[in-house]
Amino acid sequence: MTEVAGRSIIVTGGASGIGEAAARLFAENHAMVTIADVNEAGEVLAQDLNRQGFKAQFVRTDVTNEEQVQALVGAAEAAYGRLDGAFNNAAVPQTGKMLADVTREEFDRLMAINVTGPFLCMKYEVPAMIRAGGGSIVNTASVASFVYVPKAAEYTASKHALVGLTKAAAAEYGEQGIRVNAIGPSATRTQMYLDYLKMNPDYEGTMAGTHALRRASEPVEQAEAAMWLLSDAASYVTGVTLPVDGGYTLY
Repeated sequence: MTEVAGRSIIVTGGASGIGEAAARLFAENHAMVTIADVNEAGEVLAQDLNRQGFKAQFVRTDVTNEEQVQALVGAAEAAYGRLDGAFNNAAVPQTGKMLADVTREEFDRLMAINVTGPFLCMKYEVPAMIRAGGGSIVNTASVASFVYVPKAAEYTASKHALVGLTKAAAAEYGEQGIRVNAIGPSATRTQMYLDYLKMNPDYEGTMAGTHALRRASEPVEQAEAAMWLLSDAASYVTGVTLPVDGGYTLY
């Protein structure tokens, strides 16, 4: 069992997909979880976890809103006495357009959520972790942090930027006992992915051909990687973006 038991951990984008899987996994491993999302389904998830005897709370948070992010971190400290870890997972996907077809509005919105959001989270998480004597942060990057992904120029830019933020935070706060890493998921069987398959049933076969393991990941597989990086099992790992991609970046 990885060592997250008794730790106060924030999960952004925690109402669905990888974030939901992570919130459940961390709670089941006896972490004290603060679920953040704009989706009120996060409240239902927190109630379900509490009914099972785990510790979870929901704080409605738009990660692009600095006041709400500051309040989120404060809520984690108020409920559990400190902040030990954070999984900054909230993000939006690519538009599926060629670069010149992406509107300025689409570009700005994606960058606000995928880059400004994690920046604001770390801006307030880091001081809270310093108050706690150290901690660990994991950001959700992407295979688009490493390689070209078709029709995803704005998304690729955002995930490359997030890797830069991850490295900078790791370098600047390592001396204070804070580790900062990222995971780089490829195709993952979230509800968004499953909905896409309904409209594009041939996609899964095409996608499998780009992954050495010939399948998409399950959300919990991404959550397991994040939990490992948050735990003491990864105590000497910082500044790394770990591909959790079934071999996508081999090609």
